[in-house]
Amino acid sequence: MQVGRLFFTCSLTFYFLLFTFYLLLELTFHLLPEFTTFAPMRPSNHDTITTTALRTLDIEIEALQNLRNGINGHFCEVVEAIFASNGRVVVTGIGKSALVAQKIVATLNSTGTPSLFMHAADAIHGDLGMIQSEDILLCLSKSGSTAEIKVLVPLVKNRGIRVVGMVSELDSWLGKHADHLLHTPVTKEADPNNLAPTASTTAQMAMGDAIAVSLLALRGFQPGDFAKFHPGGVLGKQLYLRVRDLYKTNECPAVLSETNLHDTILEMTSKRLGCTAVVDKQGKVLGIITDGDLRRMLEQQAKDGISNLQAKDVMGANPITIAADALAVKALELMRGNSITQLLVEEEGKYAGVVHLHDLIREGLV
Repeated sequence: MQVGRLFFTCSLTFYFLLFTFYLLLELTFHLLPEFTTFAPMRPSNHDTITTTALRTLDIEIEALQNLRNGINGHFCEVVEAIFASNGRVVVTGIGKSALVAQKIVATLNSTGTPSLFMHAADAIHGDLGMIQSEDILLCLSKSGSTAEIKVLVPLVKNRGIRVVGMVSELDSWLGKHADHLLHTPVTKEADPNNLAPTASTTAQMAMGDAIAVSLLALRGFQPGDFAKFHPGGVLGKQLYLRVRDLYKTNECPAVLSETNLHDTILEMTSKRLGCTAVVDKQGKVLGIITDGDLRRMLEQQAKDGISNLQAKDVMGANPITIAADALAVKALELMRGNSITQLLVEEEGKYAGVVHLHDLIREGLV
């Protein structure tokens, strides 16, 4: 009796476990794909993203095209007033226009027009003191009716300071009270609700660039002038770093044209630049010998021997040289254009040293 009961219990347990295992298998095969694979983005999302992005660009392109109409006599008056001013350009705005104002200030400063940013809200709470009598105030406002601008402009004009308004609406409050106007016409913003500043800020930034570059042209701004305001980073080095700043830290391998090959190789090996200059007794460059020249010479002279060879027999005549006061970036251009890794440096017509590609890499120019 007990054996039968035990058999029944074991059978029931076995079938229960078997049924449970079956359910687990069913769940695994039906649910596992949902957890182990990523559903691809629905085509409708792709369509929405692409359509919206292209619409945004189209609207902003239209705003920039309309901006061309604002490059007129009023624009020229503003640029000429800034160019003739002994003061600075103080750029102000509220919200997103304030952020654009900061970018305009940065561009003006970097291209030789002294400028500073003043937030319109802070101006009427103490920062107004940063404006000097010879400065010009440039106010950015799409609507031209911002409350802070309405308070700020009369205070500035009462001190005899000229005000330039950059507005989308010429009939706005700022449009009527500014001394000079820059029109940035924007019919609609890029967002579907026509609320988020997008096309309007694009137009403001482009107008700021137009002002800065026009002033740059009037000042005859050259790369050397640009370097004065950008001494840091790779950009600065491209504009001010010169060959003489690099080659003087290197050895100065040189042999006479009559130097025997053994001594020539010793000179190249000891100076570790992969080359040596061949010069006359006055220090004028006659040629260059590189590691490659030596390898080619050994291949050609294997049968005849090399014991009687001199530097002039191996050198490459009329080597590419560079002046010590040339920009380092010019040296890089010569190396790239001629597929070489070193240049002989000359000062006052005489050999001065070697500038190597490694020097340019070390300075971050490559």
